[in-house]
Amino acid sequence: MIQAQTANSGIVGQAITYEKIPTQIYANAKDASAAVAKEIADLIRSKQKEGKPCVLGLATGSSPKTVYAQLIKMHREEGLSFKNVISFNLDEYYPMQPDSIHSYVRFMREQLFDHVDIPQENYFIPDGTVPPTMIADFAHRYDNKINAMGGIDFQLLGIGGNGHIGFNEPGSLINSRTRLMTLDHSTRAAAAMEFGGLHQVPKKAITMGVASIINAKRVVLLAWGERKAPMIKAAVEGPVTELVPASYLQAHPNVAFFVDERAANDLTRVKTPWLVDTVEWDNSMIKKAVTHLSFTLQKPILKLTTKDYNDNGMSDMLAAHGSAYDININVFNQLQHTITGWPGGKPNADDTHRPERALPAKKRVIIFSPHPDDDIISMGGTFQRLVDQGHEVHVAYQTSGNIAVADDEAFRFIDFVVDYNHKFGIESQAAMQIFNDAKAFLKQKKDSEIDTSEVRYVKGLIRRGEAKATCRFVGTEHFHFLDMPFYETGTIQKKGISEADVKIIADLIEEVKPHQIYAAGDFADPHGTHKVCWDAIEAALKQLKHKNFMKDCWVWLYRGAWAEWDIHEIEMAVPMSPDQVVKKRYGIFKHQSQKDGVVFQGEDSREFWQRAEERNSGTALLYDQLGLAEYEAMEAFVRWHF
Repeated sequence: MIQAQTANSGIVGQAITYEKIPTQIYANAKDASAAVAKEIADLIRSKQKEGKPCVLGLATGSSPKTVYAQLIKMHREEGLSFKNVISFNLDEYYPMQPDSIHSYVRFMREQLFDHVDIPQENYFIPDGTVPPTMIADFAHRYDNKINAMGGIDFQLLGIGGNGHIGFNEPGSLINSRTRLMTLDHSTRAAAAMEFGGLHQVPKKAITMGVASIINAKRVVLLAWGERKAPMIKAAVEGPVTELVPASYLQAHPNVAFFVDERAANDLTRVKTPWLVDTVEWDNSMIKKAVTHLSFTLQKPILKLTTKDYNDNGMSDMLAAHGSAYDININVFNQLQHTITGWPGGKPNADDTHRPERALPAKKRVIIFSPHPDDDIISMGGTFQRLVDQGHEVHVAYQTSGNIAVADDEAFRFIDFVVDYNHKFGIESQAAMQIFNDAKAFLKQKKDSEIDTSEVRYVKGLIRRGEAKATCRFVGTEHFHFLDMPFYETGTIQKKGISEADVKIIADLIEEVKPHQIYAAGDFADPHGTHKVCWDAIEAALKQLKHKNFMKDCWVWLYRGAWAEWDIHEIEMAVPMSPDQVVKKRYGIFKHQSQKDGVVFQGEDSREFWQRAEERNSGTALLYDQLGLAEYEAMEAFVRWHF
């Protein structure tokens, strides 16, 4: 964990801070959540000793889930009681039935309340069924109820991609109270994956107001992943403004932000730590600083001067590592050495300065793809290169991806199968029953209903067929459908990984005995699936690391259509020609169910092929701006070490 620095810009030798809110940075969300859960548990126990109730303000969404899981664990293993807890939730969609799979009543019960001993009469959640004419009165009574309890002792928050807290969207005033709020488009788009499409996301919500939140005695805000990084910086370092409601927390006397390393990416002490305090100028920090300086000044690396370094807080780097010329050459060469058209290693070549080994010349490769299209979207050009250069490439599709198939796609597929079988007299009663049951369910399916196992099976078949088509298009028949159990819940909410999940991965690795493994390192995936898939791979690799074949196995992490590695992190960059870009696009097109009207589009309206191309061309442009060769596009990788 990295603690926030103390502001003291006028005293030589002490750290300067740009942060106006105490911010604690943890390696990952699990560690941060454990710290927050402990603070909550300590407060509950303290209040119990005093014979007083503990009033909690609780949040929903993905950010607090691990906190709630930790609290449940403490309840079961340490006897933490919630009998003295009174809770008030921040918000609820409107209109919303409490038994809907999208309701925050159901969320809180599934994530916390049903697993601890909190009395049912002790938790309060805004009512999504209140008649429109009664909302103002309900909101007034909700605030009064909080006040009657003596106010909130501890308020837990997340932060929206537009800086909202609760559902207090940009424009909310600091004195706002509980009320009905019209949701911003970006907020609805971010929730679209949970509702099966933007058109099904409610346009309004009842939310606790900014004043209600700020009146809490203690406020803790959680943020995970680089998608939250811009808003964390705006809230923590920017001006107080209604355009970023979270910035109002700068005025709170007892507030803290708990973030993981990716969410902290844009903070000054993380992005440019040399401007905050003395740093250790190791190779990684030098590379980060020089590339940042090059982009900031819009000058190629080899044109940076001593004055450029001195004027931008890097004079101590020069003092420790020589002239600007020497540093420029060193960093330029490091970047140059990341570029290779031979991701599997170049045969009969000196590999001293290449990212991959020359030997063995023909490698066995496993590409792990969390969803059935991550392989082609994230590293389609590299995938093609590996096949064309003669390597034995296996693709392991870790999940079925069935929840990302729209109902009308499933209808179309079912009609084809039924009509085809009828035409040619192919009658399998058991098989036809599956399709008929799936079709019957889809005809009467309600928005709040989870797909049946039959429907999920059909949707999984669609994704499987598309994945096979992509592999054949690239030129490999080595595809493996792992159908990891953690995924098969029928909802966005997945189970944690189990021994069964890890064994599936480990068995495949032991069977193939790969020289290379490619895996998704994009943990900002809105489904949360990428991180769970990686956790299973990591666990399997640790189980197998003592095996002889693992001594010659290198692991490369790619990132998806949602984000890319920072330039200073990249250890292998595979360039693509215009023709290769087009071929990758056609490979992505094989996933027809994901091409138009994607179920989980998120707030980015581009199709996946557009996201991938713009991301890849953007990476190539960064190399060009740094003064290296100009390519049409690039795919980037970071090596993971055991």
